[in-house]
Amino acid sequence: MKDSIIVGLSGGVDSGVAAATLVEQGYQVEGLFMKNWEEDSKYCTSEQDYKDALQICNCLDIPLRSINFSREYWERVFKKFLDEYKLGRTPNPDVLCNTEIKFKAFLNYALELGANKIATGHYAINKSLDGYQNLIKGNDTNKEQSYFLHGLNQKQLSYAIFPLGTWKKENVREKALDLGFLNFNKKDSTGICFIGERHFKKFLKNYIPSKPGIIESCDGYIIGQHDGSMYYTIGQRQGLGIGGVRGTKEMPWYVTDKIVKKNKIIVAQGKDNPQLYHQYLECSDVHWISGYAPKKTKLRAKIRYRGSDSDCKIQLKDSGSIIVGFKNPQFAISPGQSIVFYDKKLCLGGGIINTRWN
Repeated sequence: MKDSIIVGLSGGVDSGVAAATLVEQGYQVEGLFMKNWEEDSKYCTSEQDYKDALQICNCLDIPLRSINFSREYWERVFKKFLDEYKLGRTPNPDVLCNTEIKFKAFLNYALELGANKIATGHYAINKSLDGYQNLIKGNDTNKEQSYFLHGLNQKQLSYAIFPLGTWKKENVREKALDLGFLNFNKKDSTGICFIGERHFKKFLKNYIPSKPGIIESCDGYIIGQHDGSMYYTIGQRQGLGIGGVRGTKEMPWYVTDKIVKKNKIIVAQGKDNPQLYHQYLECSDVHWISGYAPKKTKLRAKIRYRGSDSDCKIQLKDSGSIIVGFKNPQFAISPGQSIVFYDKKLCLGGGIINTRWN
């Protein structure tokens, strides 16, 4: 008899087709719907998501369980997310959500229920080779999600299955339509993990009070006001409220730096402005998927999910942090974000960006 697998069903098309793939392969499959946010609003679509997950399970003739991990999400993910923003950094909650909720709380619960494995709809490949679990980029370059999974360890990966690793998104939607899933054309979620899509600054203001300050150009002129430096991120262009400034060109303004102690935002004009580019960074909280630092020092790295892999050289420090030098300066390196390292398609791990310089 094949393994018993519990699939994390979000109500989205990806996790639904992942479950269907495993059913077709003869596994004993159950679905698990996780509710991780208690707020009931137009942004949090958990009620409809549950209905979509249930319809998928009815199509596949598999059972659906439901569990509330709201307390775990608040304690392990959201509080850390807020703490980072209060420090003026830009965290990525989806990375922490995977390590703490989907592949810890969910995994532990599934094992308690007697499952052999868990599965999700992530676009990544998990392959056992030479005694190690290897996390490899998914084949769909537009949807590839190893960036968000780089914090997983060997134990977590040993229990994880990613059925969509070799799939293209358009084929997933076609498969969902063929199976009769009503969500076959459902929009992909792009908001904060489990919280949904919403006006981000308004959302943060519910937890971090406004603190007005000045917006200063990189040459020292005060050109505007902001309502809290923690609400902005390096490289941000939208929502600065800077109109035409006398004596400047008609070019968009970008956040180049945040001086949190002075509650000041520094801006410059033009995406090609050198103030937005840095060649070196230091990262901490480093995690290697294999459990060991790579022997290679010349790697490739990604500093944001939608960014490109860039050639770099790493230097391991005795403190455990890493100095990263890029072949070419990188746009808008943001403290608090994750940097993820690759050796070709193999995801090695990553860390949290602390500082950047030239």
